[in-house]
Amino acid sequence: MRALPTLPAPQVRRAARGATASGAGRRRPGPYLVCGALFWLVMTLAYWRVPMCCDFGQHAAVVERLRADLLHPRHPMADLPGDGSAYYSPYAVAQALVAKTTGLAGWQVVKVSGPLNLLVLLTGIGRFVRVLTPRPWAPVLALGAMVLLWGTRTAWWSGYLGLMSMTGNLGYPSTCAIGLAFWAWAWAARGPLSWRGHAGLGALCGLVLLIHPISSVAAVIGVVSFACGGSIRGAAALARTLPRWGLTCAAALAVATTWPYFNPLALVGDQSVDWIHRQLYTEMPQRFWLAALGLPALFVRWRRDHRDPLVLMFALDCAVVAYGWCSGHYTYGRILGLTLVPLQFALAVELAAPRPWGTRRAALAGATALGAAVGFFQVQAGAVVPRALDPIGFDQPPRWPDYTWATSRMRPGDVVLTDGYRPTRSLPAAGVDLVAPAWPDTSLDDDVRQRRLRAVRDYLAPDSTRAERAAVVRRYHVRWLLLAPAQRVPPEAVVVAWGPRTGEVLARVGGPGPRRP
Repeated sequence: MRALPTLPAPQVRRAARGATASGAGRRRPGPYLVCGALFWLVMTLAYWRVPMCCDFGQHAAVVERLRADLLHPRHPMADLPGDGSAYYSPYAVAQALVAKTTGLAGWQVVKVSGPLNLLVLLTGIGRFVRVLTPRPWAPVLALGAMVLLWGTRTAWWSGYLGLMSMTGNLGYPSTCAIGLAFWAWAWAARGPLSWRGHAGLGALCGLVLLIHPISSVAAVIGVVSFACGGSIRGAAALARTLPRWGLTCAAALAVATTWPYFNPLALVGDQSVDWIHRQLYTEMPQRFWLAALGLPALFVRWRRDHRDPLVLMFALDCAVVAYGWCSGHYTYGRILGLTLVPLQFALAVELAAPRPWGTRRAALAGATALGAAVGFFQVQAGAVVPRALDPIGFDQPPRWPDYTWATSRMRPGDVVLTDGYRPTRSLPAAGVDLVAPAWPDTSLDDDVRQRRLRAVRDYLAPDSTRAERAAVVRRYHVRWLLLAPAQRVPPEAVVVAWGPRTGEVLARVGGPGPRRP
């Protein structure tokens, strides 16, 4: 009887570590993916629970003006031409297209933009840190340092991304620009780039310049730091790469100067908002001192390599900030938020080193943990801990009153006369115009804005005459007054409504006047 042939034993394939039912061999998600996703969810909820406040109305007004006339938008806050306004960036145009397509209001689009901007920011941080180090926990520590290690006084400015300021600023162009800046730094740090890569990097820098010009200063400094500290070392490397970096500069200028709405180079030397930013310098220690915990880590990098890109970035950022103080161009202080990044990220990379640690690193870790706890409980905790769950009484984000009670009675293009801090920054979000814009704008000569501010003051003065008030109404086509409870209602005005929270008075004056469709 013939023996049966021996069959080979079946090979048992071991499941790869981290395999799941939905994808054999798929790696487990890294710590940054998990922590980043959780952070995105928490901050999105925190951002959505905060009502419109501060500069939110300004950005919503920009979307409303572009939605009304995409090619020739009016001034964001007044019944004036908007030619040359730096608010009409590619970012704002994209928001307006979303508003036109979906039918969303300007404020709704700004709200929806917050989670999207946060996604750009988080992916940019992850990409950038992975260029600095392969240590898996470094991006997580970098994110934690960036949102906690600021100071013991709130820095509530566009482009300053602590936990507390994020609850108001996520939907602003600055957040998107900073996220793109991280992508640009990661791109520049990858090493030698092709001609196409240099052109793409330049186009990205030009886009950042258009979206948020002041953040682009720090973005370009970062690119230059990685170029000088990485790819350009020695005369031979300089001769080989200089033409390609020239292409990067040319691509950035081409993108920036061909934008049809405004020329960002015209903003160089503009001093119209310097007075607003002076406090960034006078209150610098209280707002930023916790970031100094990164100085030892940055010093270690400098000892290893005097041309370390993070060291160069920090030095150049400090030089620009110092120039702003010495020259009186205090607007350059706005890059302080990104000046802290080399400190925060150098610290994160140092603390992500595998154990065993030496005494100095362990001491640095303990000091960092203490600093993060101080920053969180002193300033940032109220951003993510609702008042109902707060056992201590943390400082909470601003909760401005809703002005729907007033704007529901108005139509786009109606002109409102008011000098209230909150209504001048909130009402334009509904498409209405102010007699005097709250902020300077490159599309409006500041002498004209000051003249309009004087007209508002003259109208509201207790000793103003009926004839003087009527002249202001006719000249600026005023339709509505929004007055504080203590302000006198002119006898010719008709009171229409009162603010339920603030007691402010809405009164009607004048004729219908011109309105936008």
